[in-house]
Order: sequence, then structure tokens, then C-alpha cells
Amino acid sequence: MDLTQMQRRLVDYTSSLFREGYLDDQFTQLQQLQDESNPDFVFEVVTLFFEDSQRLINELGEALDQQNVDFKKVDAHVHQLKGSSSSIGAQRVKNVCVIFRNYCEERNTERCMRCLQQLKHENSLVKTKLETLFRLQQQILTAGGSIPMWSE
Repeated sequence: MDLTQMQRRLVDYTSSLFREGYLDDQFTQLQQLQDESNPDFVFEVVTLFFEDSQRLINELGEALDQQNVDFKKVDAHVHQLKGSSSSIGAQRVKNVCVIFRNYCEERNTERCMRCLQQLKHENSLVKTKLETLFRLQQQILTAGGSIPMWSE
């Protein structure tokens, strides 16, 4: 595959992530903060997000497994995850967090457990999608090309 094809593939793939609601404009803004002085900025921020989100998801699981669920604690974890997913543009993760917080307010353990499963699923999906995106970008850079800026 030549460089032009790889770049086209990257643009198409990125477009699909926005179209399918995995990412929102915040991701684009994050990309705009990256420059020659910090070429791995987006990758590093996203990597930190996934480390943090995994920790929060584990803590949510533990908190919801308790005999007496501390919904304030659960809500605090969900609120934190909503903020961090929002900051990298992980739209579908953020959307689940919004619903999750409503169930915390209602103190509905069963619905919270379902949201936790949905959160694990969406987090895993967006992680895989972004890993693919970074791999495509790396292939272009390795081939001596530049990353085409994507716009809606």
C-alpha cells in the first residue's frame, strides 16, 4: 500500500470513529495541541486515560459489589470517568457515564451494574479503535509521510 492510500485509509477510519459516535470534537481539539515538540502528546494522554479508566472501572466493580453500596462513592468514580472521557473525546464512554450517574442518584444497584457492563464494553471498544488509529498513524510516519489532519 502506498503512502497516499495509507493516508486516505487513516482519514476514512478517523471519519468513521466520529460518524459512529466513538469520538467527538474534543478529540480533534486534543490533536490540535500536538506539535513537533511533543509528537506523542495525543498517544500519551489517551494512554493515561485508559490506565485511569481501567482503575476506575475496577473500583466501580468493587464498590457495587458491597453489601451496602455507597452510591456517593460510586457516583464520584463515575463523575471522574465522565470528566476524563469527555476530555479525550470518548463520546460513547461519556454518554454511558451520564446515564450511570442518573442510576446512582436513584440508588438503583441493578441498573448501575448494567451500566458498569456497558461502560466496560464501550471503554474496551474505544481503546481498540484508538489503538488501530495510532497504528495507522505510525505506519504513515514510518513510511516517511505526514499525518493528514482530519476535519468533519
